[in-house]
Amino acid sequence: MMRCMMVSLALSLFPAGAAFAGDTGAAQAQNGAKLYVKHCAKCHGDQGEGSKKAPPVVGKNALPLDPPATAKKRTTKFHTAMDVAAFVVKNMPPNKPGSLKTEEYFDILAFDLKANGVDVSKKPINAETAKQIVLHP
Repeated sequence: MMRCMMVSLALSLFPAGAAFAGDTGAAQAQNGAKLYVKHCAKCHGDQGEGSKKAPPVVGKNALPLDPPATAKKRTTKFHTAMDVAAFVVKNMPPNKPGSLKTEEYFDILAFDLKANGVDVSKKPINAETAKQIVLHP
C-alpha cells in the first residue's frame, strides 16, 4: 500500500514525459537551452552563431580543434567534449568564471553538442561520458 502511495505521489509530481536534468543527455540539452539563453547568448548569439565578442558555439566553425588565432583566452585543443567542458568551467561566463554549478555546465554542453548534431539522447553528459565524445581525433 505504501509503495502504491509513493508511486502515485511520484507520478503526480513528475508526469509522464517529464525529465530531470541529468537523467539523459536529451533532458540535459533541454535544460541547457534555457541556461544557454541566460548565461551564454549575450556573447555567443541567440543561435550560437558567435559575435564580435565571442566565437560561434554552433555551426561549422564551432568548437574547432585548435584555438582560433583571435582567441583571447583559449590556448588548448578541443579533442573531446571534456576538453570543451574544462575550458568553459574555468573561463565562462567571462564576468564570473566557474560561477555555475557543475551540472549546469554539463547541461549547457549537452545543449551545444546536440545543436551541433551530436546524439546526446542515450546517456547523461558528465565528466566521464564527455571524455568519450570525440570532436576531433
